[in-house]
Amino acid sequence: MIPKPFDRRLALLRGAMREAGVGAYLCDHAEMLQWLTGYTVSETFYRGCVVPLDGPPVWVLRAIDEVPCRAATWVPTVQVYADHQDAHGAVAGALLDTGAQAVGADFGSFGFTARTRDRLAALLPDVRFVDMPGSADLLRSVKDTLEVGRIEQASGIADGAMAAITRAVRAGMRPRDASAIAARHYLTRGADDYWVGPISVSRRAEAQGHDMGFLHAVLRDDTLADGDVLHVELVPRVGGYSARMMRSIRLGAPSEEEVATMARIRALQDAQIAAMVPGACAREVDALLRQPMLDEGLRAGFPNITGYQLGLYAKTPRSSDTSLSFHPGADWRLQAGQVFHMYATARGLALSETVLVTPSGGRALTRTPRRIMTAGETVTPEGA
Repeated sequence: MIPKPFDRRLALLRGAMREAGVGAYLCDHAEMLQWLTGYTVSETFYRGCVVPLDGPPVWVLRAIDEVPCRAATWVPTVQVYADHQDAHGAVAGALLDTGAQAVGADFGSFGFTARTRDRLAALLPDVRFVDMPGSADLLRSVKDTLEVGRIEQASGIADGAMAAITRAVRAGMRPRDASAIAARHYLTRGADDYWVGPISVSRRAEAQGHDMGFLHAVLRDDTLADGDVLHVELVPRVGGYSARMMRSIRLGAPSEEEVATMARIRALQDAQIAAMVPGACAREVDALLRQPMLDEGLRAGFPNITGYQLGLYAKTPRSSDTSLSFHPGADWRLQAGQVFHMYATARGLALSETVLVTPSGGRALTRTPRRIMTAGETVTPEGA
């Protein structure tokens, strides 16, 4: 018997396989592997899980990874190969055993490279590979209670880390020092690792060349001084599931202009979050924040999205999952149980939350007060 919640997940995949007309599915996307099987591993050597339309799936991976795989997965069969053997050949053998003439795969998976496609096609000349676009990401978009619980745990860690940074930061410190505070909090509170997230000194848009240059700034050794704004984005993970939150921490009391700007950002984003009900059109939710910001001159331009899907983050080249994101061309509709990182920036200030879609609208799982923080203050999460 397949344990919960993997029974539902496998059923979702097999429903998609039937629609695509395939007899087997090759899962090689790191995040999809964990979601489907309970285990994931980097692609030092090619690996994957072969899922027949009927019958038990089969994991295929390096022999060195067999023990942790068996400890974590519900999949009954784990086939291994030595490092000197052909990894693609091992996976091809498992696919051949299914007897499937058509095999589904997400051609956009980071594992399904052109080399992998060509190698498998050469090894399995009688098998037709069928693209199932988005299957590695979109099937996972609605979170079950286990997934939401892990994101809630990560949200609590983010709130605690933000409070720790706010309380400790002062003039003379560096963004690096703030990152170290967060990393320690992550590790001592149960996060998966110490990957903190972007922390930088925010400057006016004119100094950056655009309105958001500080968001993805490289960690630097700038020394903080009175009047600076420290941009803090926190991205802790629990069991692979990430929560995300951005706040602005000012050294010294914020100016009236800064307070007013943040209040307007909050009001627009509050409207956006309230509108995140099942069935809402993503581009209409996006417009609630994007258009007023442009009309009111808060932003000179708006090339970026205003939110994107949150969930599992495994060992892939990306740090964010934009398979579902909010922008003027987004014609998809929201579903209850989806989780997003909704973010807004203007004039060197930033505000974001981890938001769960509920029948009554979006609910922020991160609970740090939605305002400019002042260095040295004690911050208590709202509702705590």
